Amino acid sequence: MNQPKIKRDPEGTRRRILLAAAEEFASGGLSGARVDQIARRAETNERMLYYYFGSKEQLFTAVLEHAFGVLNEAERTLNLDGVAPVEAVTRLAHFVWDFYRDHPELLRLLNNENLHEARYLQKATRVPEMVSPIVATLAGILERGQKAGLFRAHIDPLRFYVTLSGLGYYIVSNRYTLAVTLGRDFSAVAERSEIVQMNTELLLAYLMRR
Repeated sequence: MNQPKIKRDPEGTRRRILLAAAEEFASGGLSGARVDQIARRAETNERMLYYYFGSKEQLFTAVLEHAFGVLNEAERTLNLDGVAPVEAVTRLAHFVWDFYRDHPELLRLLNNENLHEARYLQKATRVPEMVSPIVATLAGILERGQKAGLFRAHIDPLRFYVTLSGLGYYIVSNRYTLAVTLGRDFSAVAERSEIVQMNTELLLAYLMRR
């Protein structure tokens, strides 16, 4: 009697390895993550991991690129064309902050990669083109606001994006140490709502023409 053929699913295997590796790297960093544990999580073997990604370091680079890809895909759902400038910049800021809240693993990966001085992110050649669209969207909003006489002139979109990003990044990436050192949980729903409101007002206070 013939044995049934096992259907191969290379894309599914590759994706499972990526998702499993993302969890391991986010928890233990590059040095702490174990290849055997990643393979176990992905329901495959170490040989397949090396077959698809070459090495643990190359897998880490692929995970970083994948994480930015998830952000890029989420950004595509933003449609701010025709939205009034103040509302548009507010929605964009809240989108970024909400994404960080919902995907803390991205921040943990980036924190770890900063320890490596972006050695592996430099090899993820597609990442800059993934980040560019949201910066371009922001630049368009700022330009519309300036032409309407609402926003101040000479705002650098990239600097503004870094500032906007940092306001949401810090309270997520440092939520545990903030809770211990300051005695306040900034991830609590009510506390987060208050700080989002304050950060929004900070951004708009800088933007608005006086």
